[in-house]
Amino acid sequence: MRLFVSEGAPGSLPVLAAAGRARGRAELLISTVGPEDCVVPFLTRPKVPVLQLDSGNYLFSTSAICRYFFLLSGWEQDDLTNQWLEWEATELQPALSAALYYLVVQGKKGEDVLGSVRRALTHIDHSLRRQNCSFLAGETESLADIVLWGALYPLLQDPAYLPEELSALHSWFQTLSTQEPCQRAAETVLKQQGVLALRPYLQKQPQPSPPEGRAVTNEPEEEELAILSEEEIAMAVTAWEKGLESLPPLRPQQNPVLPVAGERNVLITSALPYVNNVPHLGNIIGCVLSADVFARYSRLRQWNTLYLCGTDEYGTATETKAMEEGLTPQEICDKYHIIHADIYRWFNISFDVFGRTTTPQQTKITQDIFQRLLARGFVLQDTVEQLRCERCARFLADRFVEGVCPFCGFEEARGDQCDKCGKLINAVELKKPQCKVCRSCPVVKSSQHLFLDLPKLEKRLEEWLGRTLPGSDWTPNAWFITRSWLRDGLKPRCITRDLKWGTPVPLEGFEDKVFYVWFDATIGYLSITANYTDQWERWWKNPEQVDLYQFMAKDNVPFHGIVFPCSALGAEDNYTLVSHLIATEYLNYEDGKFSKSRGVGVFGDMAQDTGIPADIWRFYLLYMRPEGQDSTFSWTDMLLKNNSELLNNLGNFINRAGMFVSKFFGGYVPEMVLTPDDQRLLAHVTLELRHYHQLLEKVRIRDALRSILTISRHGNQYIQVNEPWKQIKGSEADRQRAGTVTGLAVNIAALLSVMLQPYMPTVSATIQAQLQLPPPACSILLTNFLCTLPAGHQIGTVSPLFQKLENDQIESLRQRFGGGQLEETLDLKAKTSLKPTVAETGTTAGPQQIQALMDEVTKQGNIVRELKAQKADKNQVAAEVAKLLDLKKQLAVAEGKPPEAPKGKKKK
Repeated sequence: MRLFVSEGAPGSLPVLAAAGRARGRAELLISTVGPEDCVVPFLTRPKVPVLQLDSGNYLFSTSAICRYFFLLSGWEQDDLTNQWLEWEATELQPALSAALYYLVVQGKKGEDVLGSVRRALTHIDHSLRRQNCSFLAGETESLADIVLWGALYPLLQDPAYLPEELSALHSWFQTLSTQEPCQRAAETVLKQQGVLALRPYLQKQPQPSPPEGRAVTNEPEEEELAILSEEEIAMAVTAWEKGLESLPPLRPQQNPVLPVAGERNVLITSALPYVNNVPHLGNIIGCVLSADVFARYSRLRQWNTLYLCGTDEYGTATETKAMEEGLTPQEICDKYHIIHADIYRWFNISFDVFGRTTTPQQTKITQDIFQRLLARGFVLQDTVEQLRCERCARFLADRFVEGVCPFCGFEEARGDQCDKCGKLINAVELKKPQCKVCRSCPVVKSSQHLFLDLPKLEKRLEEWLGRTLPGSDWTPNAWFITRSWLRDGLKPRCITRDLKWGTPVPLEGFEDKVFYVWFDATIGYLSITANYTDQWERWWKNPEQVDLYQFMAKDNVPFHGIVFPCSALGAEDNYTLVSHLIATEYLNYEDGKFSKSRGVGVFGDMAQDTGIPADIWRFYLLYMRPEGQDSTFSWTDMLLKNNSELLNNLGNFINRAGMFVSKFFGGYVPEMVLTPDDQRLLAHVTLELRHYHQLLEKVRIRDALRSILTISRHGNQYIQVNEPWKQIKGSEADRQRAGTVTGLAVNIAALLSVMLQPYMPTVSATIQAQLQLPPPACSILLTNFLCTLPAGHQIGTVSPLFQKLENDQIESLRQRFGGGQLEETLDLKAKTSLKPTVAETGTTAGPQQIQALMDEVTKQGNIVRELKAQKADKNQVAAEVAKLLDLKKQLAVAEGKPPEAPKGKKKK
């Protein structure tokens, strides 16, 4: 077969993606031709794409070519796919042709382009929501998905033309766009020029007529409610009327949390952060915060959930940090473990257990897995050339060596990577190497090491992946990285290091070595659980009953998707392996990367000092979560999202709904007599709620947040259209109408408070306290919208939820975190060090006294934060702040430091 395509021809996109899926099923030659080349001999005009079959016949319809490739790969046709293809040809293509022509040929922008295609985009979005599926024709990708994706990609690859409120469409488009066949097709056709690559093709086409049909409107609620069926509306009303009686009984609390037969048992891990560094915002969103959202959601679903994490404490990095700070490795671990725990506590991360890897259980479990691998022939011995410092009498780990980069000549390159050119380095390749400890020149010597025989385990791994991946929720990047390792063929991986700080190797001849941190770091999940409960094996040797979700940034995927599964499969001890591997891309900072040494970016301990509450940080990081591609933290964007989405949208709606109850109805929820329009709104909210569930079940955390904001927008729209502040002054019927609108609005606010709980737990609790939401309704989230605040329910005092961020405030923070600050955090907050520096002004107190003062500072800090959050009287806040400053002075003196000078505040 021969496929003819042309650069800049829109139809080439879906056929190349479909061909990529069918790769290996038949011999295929792909030829790129010019737009004027006549490929089909019996056609009078040029036509691409074209598929010439081995029989000599031609296919020159995009959907027909795609269908042929799908049939080759074993796909079975179905009616729903055929309906989508008919809709694509008759409805989508005319609208899309007009939009692309306006954009590329006529240079129009914004609504002039989007207007012609908005109705079609909304139709796709609603269809995805109503089917509650990830793809157009079900849970697996079909011909319809590829054809529609290929048609839409030139327009929607520009985020300006992918409306945020169409979150189901957004998720579907991102999922397909990150798949390898689709990425290759886009690169081939658009050549990194974006939609402008289509200009030569579109300029030769006749100007399309505007799509027929009723005009597109900017009022999405009318459009969206209009497509709901009478059955959907009736079902929503029935669920609403059942109210609180629909809620199941709360699950009894367990301590410790253990799997329960017959229930859904969800085990959640967050990648263990290196103990020797303070996490920055990218670390927090990539691991602990994302996992926290899913853990909180799991508990709202009444799933039996255990969420664990801890600090990764062994390895070269810890030894290096200890040397820099003049402490022992154990003291470094003790110090930074507390710093990590404090940061995550401030961010309101709901760990069931936050442990550490420097424990006897870690040694016991790691050595057991190793012994089982060794006994089964999965461990090799080999010689490795390394740098050895004769003066220090030891082999040097990569980070203990510095020298001249062999690639760019940078004079301070590390033994593993050059910070200037970014290239990976083998330490023995460095020019003029130096030992970082004594600055002498090391020599190259051989050392015996142990290797995990991954090639011998490759078949087991592939069989396990074949069983696991269908029906699981691995992110596309996790599967892509794992597949690329397998495609290149697995190679033996060294699992030992010439260090002192690590898990000892229990093998004769290797007593002076420890396990490489990436062999035993993932085993830390098991040992942390074992320190939590002696029944840890009920979680970790129970794959039949346990659903394991693991959260991480993409650089950790090989160790969770390849190395640990191979270790566990080779150990043959029925270990629980990952069901759902959730990996993010990277979060960048403004125009660059986070750097502690250069003072660029916000690190976890610094966020507390900005005056911005933890829930605002959580919201923005989750709103910008790098799910399908890298994203960027921006101070300006954070201000805009806070002031528009939180203050003007979400906060405005919830505050108005509560204030109407207080002001017009004495604080009691009024009677509600629902009109057909109200019932349609119930059904629409239910639809959005179910979409929220669908997204979070698939761990599409960022997109599910948009469902919350969409419901809030519709709540605001509902209030604006019905104007209860006017109706309350009218006739008895008008007053009744005002009551219905207010009652329905405040129940939507109650629903939003529960949907918000995984994202903004403090704000969620504040709303629920203001509305006096019954406790069962606070802890369970069903898939139906219920009346949880019935007529006669008394609410509490309503007050604003959010504060406006000002431009001068944000500009000050931008300058502060743009490279101007030094490593103030570790210097000023090294409160947990076991060897505090003795200042010239005095001597240090004992560790017990220091710890007691630290506890008092933490306690008083919480009091101050709570008072500020409650907007308490300024004099009361000032008195408590004074107490806090006094405690901090006492702590500084106890640690042997000079007390901090008071910091003045600039007036706005």
